[in-house]
Formats: sequence, structure tokens, C-alpha cells
Amino acid sequence: MKKTYAISELQPYINWAYYYHSWQLRDPEQQRQSREEAELLLRQLNDTYHVYALFQLFNAHSDGDDIILSSSSMQRPCRCSFLRQQHGECLCLADFIHPGHDHIGIFATTVDWGMETDFDHDTYQKMQVQLLADRLAEAAAEKLHEEVRRTIWGYAPNEHLTIEELHAERFQGIRPAVGYPSLPDASLNFLLDELLQFKQIGIRLTENGAMKPHASVSGLMIAHPAARYFSIGKIGDDQLHDYARRRGLPVSLLRKFLSSHL
Repeated sequence: MKKTYAISELQPYINWAYYYHSWQLRDPEQQRQSREEAELLLRQLNDTYHVYALFQLFNAHSDGDDIILSSSSMQRPCRCSFLRQQHGECLCLADFIHPGHDHIGIFATTVDWGMETDFDHDTYQKMQVQLLADRLAEAAAEKLHEEVRRTIWGYAPNEHLTIEELHAERFQGIRPAVGYPSLPDASLNFLLDELLQFKQIGIRLTENGAMKPHASVSGLMIAHPAARYFSIGKIGDDQLHDYARRRGLPVSLLRKFLSSHL
């Protein structure tokens, strides 16, 4: 499923706290002025630029630290391997998928390329638009996730949350994004790209698994009521080798992607 959002649709979903943090604004009056300026710019951008999203719901079941995905359009099931905490509660995202039968969502969001290329003439405006593009990609993920929970997947049809409650993650399930603490391996983007075909919304991947445009988000949607976010933290050489075996990739390659976690 592919969706196109107008900037005006997403503006209510923007988490302005992260925007203020990017500018290192702590004074409430400075924050107010910055938001007014940003909202004026968003209105100016609305008629020219859009934000895009991809989503697909898959049949799924867990197999140890792996999740097996399938759908009517796939020739054969796809195995997605995940890392497990080696300290604390030893959580893994596969823990929140039933070993018998379940579902999982895969998503990606991004902005028009022009939001990253059309403002090179003005350094300040380029930075401002880039930061707003980042917020819009995240806002699209927030709105898409709400639509998934209430109608597309429909596991929470009676959910009615305020924007503040959405930002506080009061909804059922989680939306772990690639590169975030519970899903730190950017090479997973290559697998998600195979499943979703990122090019449908203009995303391309670098050799390091980074998405272009930079203002892009990809990840999973998990519905389990007990699902929550966590940090993988440091992993040992034993898990690195096991993970490489399950991914079917060289240890040396994954060592590059996970260097900060070794």
C-alpha cells in the first residue's frame, strides 16, 4: 500500500520537542517564535512538496530470534533475523511475535527529494527545511501507524488518542525503526527494501544501508500488547557469529554495521 500525504495533513502530528532540540532551544519564548516561523514555512511548502509512505501487512511467526514473513504475493517465506539483548531482560523483537501464527507490518516514509535539494542557495533555510523534512517523515510514520492500528490492520479500531498521547506512545504495540536501539543494524534496510520496494516512494539506499532522502524512516509495526521498546546494547562475539549465520552474511560485513555495539 502506497500513500501520499499533504504537509498540512501531517503538521498536527509533528513532535515539536525534537525540532526545538535540533536548534538547542530551551527558552519557551524562543520555542514559540521558532514554531511560528516553521509553521509559516510549512504553509509555503504545502503546495509544492509531499510526503510518502509504504506499508504492507505480512503473515508472521517467530522461530527463536527470527521472524518468518509470508504473503500471498511472495513466492516463498522470508526469514528476518534479529539481535537479542545480552544483558538485563535479554529481549528480542521476535519475542513479541507468536510462534504459531501472527502478523507484522513493514513500513517506510519519506519526503520529496526537492526538500533536500531545492534550498542550496540559502544555508539557513536549507537547514530549516531539512529539519522540518525530518519531522515530517516521522509525522508520516506516526499518522500511518495510527491508520494501521485503527483501520488498515485494525487491531485497535476503537482507539481515540490525542496527539500528546500518540507522542507519549500510549497506543498498543510498537513501531521500531531501523537504526534505533532495538533495531540497530542498518543492513536490515536492504531486506525491507526487497519486501516493500522503496523506489516506489523515491527512496534509494547507499552501500551502508542509509536511506536517501535523509528524511526517511523505515521499520516494523508490532501489535502485541506487551511489546515495548528496548536497547540491544553491547553484543558479544558469540552473538555476532550466530547473527551472521542466521542472516547468511559474512561476519566481517556485519561487524562493520554493528561496530558501535561490539
